[in-house]
Amino acid sequence: MSDDLLMVADSERDADMLYAVGMFVPDPFVYLRIRGRPLIILSDLEVDRGRREAPHCRVISHSDVVRRLEREGVRHPDMAQVIRWVLSDRGVRRVTVPASFPLGLACRLKKIGLKVKPRQGELFPEREIKRADEVKKISAALTMAEVGLAEGIHAIKNSRVGRGRRLMYRNSPLTSERLQGIIAAAVMQVGGIAANTIAAGGAQTCDPHERGQGVLHAGEPIILDVFPRSQKTGFFGDITRTVVKGRASDAVRGLYRTVEEAQDLAFSLIRSGAVGGDIHAQVQAHFIAAGYKTRRAQGRMQGFFHGTGHGLGLDLHERLRLGTHSPHKLKAGQVVTVEPGLYYSGIGGVRLEDVALVTRTGGKNLTRFEKVLEV
Repeated sequence: MSDDLLMVADSERDADMLYAVGMFVPDPFVYLRIRGRPLIILSDLEVDRGRREAPHCRVISHSDVVRRLEREGVRHPDMAQVIRWVLSDRGVRRVTVPASFPLGLACRLKKIGLKVKPRQGELFPEREIKRADEVKKISAALTMAEVGLAEGIHAIKNSRVGRGRRLMYRNSPLTSERLQGIIAAAVMQVGGIAANTIAAGGAQTCDPHERGQGVLHAGEPIILDVFPRSQKTGFFGDITRTVVKGRASDAVRGLYRTVEEAQDLAFSLIRSGAVGGDIHAQVQAHFIAAGYKTRRAQGRMQGFFHGTGHGLGLDLHERLRLGTHSPHKLKAGQVVTVEPGLYYSGIGGVRLEDVALVTRTGGKNLTRFEKVLEV
């Protein structure tokens, strides 16, 4: 992109900023790309680290600019004045900003003489195609997810069945909240952060984004969805398994078998040039042919009512979608989740999720974790 670019954000939460600078900064700071060259304005707290960890960027001290402005007679210079001074010093009077740029700051910049134009679409479209080193970082984050998942399943498997089919682990009830903590601790030990992990059982599995609460029970499906972020790289992993402590009902077994078949079907369709919406439509058709229709019943959605997958990288949900009417054509080097599911009141929910690297000839499964329903 030839436009001069301005971003103001922290790189812990803004994936574009992290992609641009390659280092974590917890507080908002200024990134500029002027005539193709990156520049960052950092506080004294971060200047030396920025020069070390972002050597591709020119680093300017925020306090140095403030002192220059004060010598020029500006009292209490704010961020907008600092940005204007740096741009004016380089002969720039017009910048492109992200669509999510702070409105108040944009108005202030316009007031002091800068033209600000929001950019629609992706700031760094090259983020979609993962380099080999980025695929390795996603795989490393996925390994963190697998470590957490293994600990979670271990706790379920080693629980005893108490009164009322309640699961007891180390002499205490195994709750969703406790299981989430077990998973989070395991992930943290290998360098990841697992936030909002799903460990939902029984009827709660019918809501795909229900995190889970209360005591878990034998004989009921338990959905474990673990999506940690690497503390070192910022890349995400994402994996889901459904397990049952003891024997699953025939109805749950039927769901599981059909979801596993649907995931295999989706993997067989993933390749460069395939359309995300077409893959999703074929997964839906598979479910319907197997007798699992999607509908609303008693005020709740039943069946398969979410997308087949989404892009994965520095954001947990990147732009790429395998969903209804998705126009996205897959390209070699993209990374996408494959997570079909079925959910029916009175039976429960089943979801399986792996991660695929799109290649010219197919989808390479980056996930190594086994699929076992009964533990």
